[in-house]
Amino acid sequence: MKDGGPAFPHDFRSFNGVSTLPADGMTLRDWFAGQALMAWASAAPTWANWDTEIATSCYRVADAMLAARGDS
Repeated sequence: MKDGGPAFPHDFRSFNGVSTLPADGMTLRDWFAGQALMAWASAAPTWANWDTEIATSCYRVADAMLAARGDS
């Protein structure tokens, strides 16, 4: 499965002339899932029903977003 690549890539190799490795951070898929989670959380009346089904649903939304942009 494609994950959209890094959400916020940053190359630290040129930082103050010090040679370091690039830092990719989270994937775009993770970022999309987090945004879906925040949207769900803002609409939910309570967190009492929180479980892995909600997390799985957020990743389904993320996968649909990646597919819509042609990354699936």
